[in-house]
Amino acid sequence: MSRRRALSVCAAAPVAGAGQRPPLLLGAPLFLRSEDPRELAREARRLGYSAAYCPPATPQDTGRLRAIEAGFAAERVVLAEVGVWVNLMDADAGRRRENLQKVTEGLAVAEAVGARCAVTICGSFNEKVWYGPHPKNLGQEFFDAAVENARKIIDAVRPRRTKFTYEMMGWSLPDSPDAYLKMIRAIDRPAFAVHLDVCNLVNSPLRFYQNGALIEECFRKLGRWIASCHAKDLDWIPEMNIHFVEVIPGRGQIDYRALLRGLASLPSPPPLMLEHLRTAEEYAEGAGFIRRTAAELGLEFA
Repeated sequence: MSRRRALSVCAAAPVAGAGQRPPLLLGAPLFLRSEDPRELAREARRLGYSAAYCPPATPQDTGRLRAIEAGFAAERVVLAEVGVWVNLMDADAGRRRENLQKVTEGLAVAEAVGARCAVTICGSFNEKVWYGPHPKNLGQEFFDAAVENARKIIDAVRPRRTKFTYEMMGWSLPDSPDAYLKMIRAIDRPAFAVHLDVCNLVNSPLRFYQNGALIEECFRKLGRWIASCHAKDLDWIPEMNIHFVEVIPGRGQIDYRALLRGLASLPSPPPLMLEHLRTAEEYAEGAGFIRRTAAELGLEFA
């Protein structure tokens, strides 16, 4: 890493004093229409966020990549993740190759700007919905393909300061802390890490009612690998079958006290990133709930 990059990474990461718990990191999508990374970082700070999603860029945009890294570091806003939402298991071989290349480029961008991780899902064998359910999504063929894809992506980029992650899913691997552990061991690359999305793991009444215990299990088993987290909430709509629905944090049943305690237990807390809401007002409501819950626990956000 160059001296300039090392200094910028240090500047972007809030530092706790001796004997103090490091502050937590919170972020969300930004609604400001701007291509200026510094202006976007200032907007994040104006809203009280210390983390952000990486603005769009490609590995060839060397000037923009430098501007993104410098702009967010100057405002002490951590770049949490580069998301590349494509199907690595697409039934069409051509699209599968294209998607693998897109994710590889996403990891290269994350490495260039110093983001905590690049994230995608393992994919799906569903031919109609790219992320949809399929019986083979929980089998050995799917697992082996996910392992091979992760190795190819990591080996193509060879990242030194970012991580490659798969987002957890309720109907595709990895669908549990143990399934993620198995995948970490099989991929066998230091650059592979964990993206924690608790809501995506809640796929049964037992996990819904005992999500606090599920969160604690995630941090106990996966904590040292967690690079970034999504902040959502779940409610249960009574019907003749199980129907969980995502809601604004604070309006559902996810145990945010357990989630925030888990983040605070880590030596370098990963960013907690709100997603899937519709308006700036909804994000403000969710962020407000998360901040109040943290304050009740004696925790602070940077």
